[in-house]
Amino acid sequence: MTILCVGLGNPGDAYSRTRHNVGFMALDALVQCYDFTRFQQKYKGEIATGTIAGHKVMAVKPQTFMNKSGECVSQVVSFYKIPPENVIVFYDELDLPTAKVRVKTGGGNGGHNGLRSLDSYIQKNYVRVRIGIDHPGDKNRVTGHVLGQFDADEQARIDTINTHIADYMGVLLDNNPAEFMNKLAIASRQK
Repeated sequence: MTILCVGLGNPGDAYSRTRHNVGFMALDALVQCYDFTRFQQKYKGEIATGTIAGHKVMAVKPQTFMNKSGECVSQVVSFYKIPPENVIVFYDELDLPTAKVRVKTGGGNGGHNGLRSLDSYIQKNYVRVRIGIDHPGDKNRVTGHVLGQFDADEQARIDTINTHIADYMGVLLDNNPAEFMNKLAIASRQK
């Protein structure tokens, strides 16, 4: 059975290094680490395929902008008959410190427009890999924060955690989110 890994973000160079695009960044690290095919335009997204720890994986970056991510993902899961529990979504999380990662299945959207769109199209029973981007401290500054770029130190930490996510992705694909998070935590402490 194919596992669908979805990175959430906004298309275009203007958004490529923003906090809201950390899902795209994580997916790029994954695709590069495991020598996936090149991304091709299909189903309102960019799609690449490969194998991780014996699992057939399809990587998708919706090109519909964040608030319409479900349009792309619903077409892919429908065509390839991928159940929601075989969908893993990488996205930015305001309520976690920068580069901290938490994994859970299902739950609310926490005000995240990408998740809201996915929930309306494929229900809520998918795996969520939340990558911390920190909160600006004031709700009135959230939009500017998520659409702003990481500073050099933050970007370095994000690049490092995305490398670790790729390194240990097989653990998550083997349905062991607790061990996956533990390995990320240990790797993050080692310099």
